[in-house]
Amino acid sequence: MITLILGGARSGKSAVAESLARQSSGPVTYVATGVVGDDADFAARVAEHRARRPAAWDTLEVGAQLAEALGRVRGTVLVDSLGTWLAATRDFAVDVDALLVALEAHAGDAIVVTDEVGLGVHPETEVGRAFRDALGRLNQAVAARADAVWLVVAGCVLVVKGAR
Repeated sequence: MITLILGGARSGKSAVAESLARQSSGPVTYVATGVVGDDADFAARVAEHRARRPAAWDTLEVGAQLAEALGRVRGTVLVDSLGTWLAATRDFAVDVDALLVALEAHAGDAIVVTDEVGLGVHPETEVGRAFRDALGRLNQAVAARADAVWLVVAGCVLVVKGAR
């Protein structure tokens, strides 16, 4: 089963995804697409996420190599997040088809976190608009294949597609 969890910044989407993954009876692998560099704010967010995760979960930091990594994990996989995966690629050029094939081929549940950027302020820069548009298209492609799509707003879940 593929569950896509969307939400804005600090909406609680990752916590909702982690709660769903905790319900798994088998192994859980947290697939982190963000790579911590010199950004102190991002490093603090990553540390917060790490502190919430159960010790029994495996963590795989993949950066831009998301589709390839999905083929190496078993059980429930929690991907956090498509936005950082997209941002890690030149010109926001990700292989959406490879991601969809990998998600559908995964034998366990796949929980995918992504940013909903289409509800916010219109980006002022060309690169901001390009990112918003690319992530919007990516989110639509994954949502079309997902069994369930949830929107998280202020920590509350709105079921958009499928069941909760």
